[in-house]
Amino acid sequence: MIAPSPPSPRLPRLQRDTPLSLPLRVLQFGEGNFLRTFFDWMIHGLNTQGLFNGSIRIVQPIPEGKGERLNRQGGCYTVLLRGIERGNVVEQCELITCVSGCTNPYEDWDSVVKDACQDTLDFIVSNTTESGICYQPEPWGHCPNSFPAKITVLLYERFRHFSGATDKGVTLLPCELIENNGEMLRQIVRQHAQDWGLEESFFQWLDKSCHFVNTLVDRIVPGMPHEEYESLCAKLGYTDELLSCGEFFHFFALECSPSLDQQLPLVSGGFNVVMIPSLEPYRDRKVRFLNGSHTATALAAHLAGFETVGEAVHDPLFLEYLKRLLFEEIYVTVDLPDAEKTAFAESVLERFANPFIKHRLLSIALNSVSKWKVRMLPSLQDYLRLTGQLPPLMVFSLAALIVFYRNHDGVSATGHSLEDAPEIVKFFETVWANDDQESNSGKLVESILQRSDYWETDLTEIVGLKENVTTLVDQIITVGIRETLSHLLWNSLTP
Repeated sequence: MIAPSPPSPRLPRLQRDTPLSLPLRVLQFGEGNFLRTFFDWMIHGLNTQGLFNGSIRIVQPIPEGKGERLNRQGGCYTVLLRGIERGNVVEQCELITCVSGCTNPYEDWDSVVKDACQDTLDFIVSNTTESGICYQPEPWGHCPNSFPAKITVLLYERFRHFSGATDKGVTLLPCELIENNGEMLRQIVRQHAQDWGLEESFFQWLDKSCHFVNTLVDRIVPGMPHEEYESLCAKLGYTDELLSCGEFFHFFALECSPSLDQQLPLVSGGFNVVMIPSLEPYRDRKVRFLNGSHTATALAAHLAGFETVGEAVHDPLFLEYLKRLLFEEIYVTVDLPDAEKTAFAESVLERFANPFIKHRLLSIALNSVSKWKVRMLPSLQDYLRLTGQLPPLMVFSLAALIVFYRNHDGVSATGHSLEDAPEIVKFFETVWANDDQESNSGKLVESILQRSDYWETDLTEIVGLKENVTTLVDQIITVGIRETLSHLLWNSLTP
């Protein structure tokens, strides 16, 4: 989205007062709102505390991006954090000054190579979307297309520049939201190096001197507040084309030795960061509590006529649904101390209710079949294993998904266009068209739950699941989503 025009000719454009003289320590792939409001915000905080003393140079991962706007502002931009604390609006506005600027590698690859060979460089960080870390065969050449291929070339140029010196490796911190992101990037880099016939000594340098760290990131960043842009710029006293809003909550988990904090003192700097041997418990905590409840709420709330998460959680019925889902069902499945689980579940409620975070339900609903499989199914399976019972609200969320995907030509009964793989949308259209609805939706539900290519298992093999989902689908169609949910909650019924 193009940034809005300056709200008033009387307001100056944000500019850097003095040149940034800090040594280059971070090369960053991705100039989007998230990294600038998350990682770069933390690096700025370390610099202000005198703990890091380094700058970031951003590399634009695709030909089109925000690089020119960032350079017009000398690499500076404003981060506005907002939320509710004890019933009061809390805001924190900070000018971020640790970024020196942005390079478009498709126009100036040589400068990116030069930066990658800086003696002071310690880290490469990235957020190129989940599809960014994938293997795409391509020849060695000037500015490869894919992100991992670019990284392979840059690491090899650094290896050659320093003649393979073992102390000139770098630490890579991919922040893409995929499991084992660091290890996946390492494997793809090695595959490109193998494709290109690079020497064995480079592989040895990669393994001994470069560290690919698995990471987990968490902060809701809506980005540019377009509706308030003019008034916010008026308060700031300048025009900032890259103003970004986020929530106060942040969490960064790194699967590494705690000794990394000596080089990147995020823990010492007081940020909500952990450096631990395994991300699994924290990944489960985030995926199950935050992402899982997002998915479980979004589809049902949309069917109830809401547009945003905030609207839904301010409704007493859906707030009760979310609370019970978090504290009675998901809570049981997460293997962490009770105090940690309780604190995180409570933080989810606070974050969803933040009036400044306008998360549209249809945005969350993107690719809901694969999301439900990753975010909800493991919790359902673990709850059943641990308690011997099906979790009624998780089952309800699956029924809501099935009704949500009822469509004709990709358009649902509520008027939304389904955003998922075309074959999935077409499949749901077909099964709904073939459903006679004379008695119940049993055959329809069975055909959906049997799709092991969607769920990685045949869900009809879970005793009682087909029958319970069928009952709820029929109720949603007959009496509506609110009445079905109300009956489920207030009568304490198992579906």
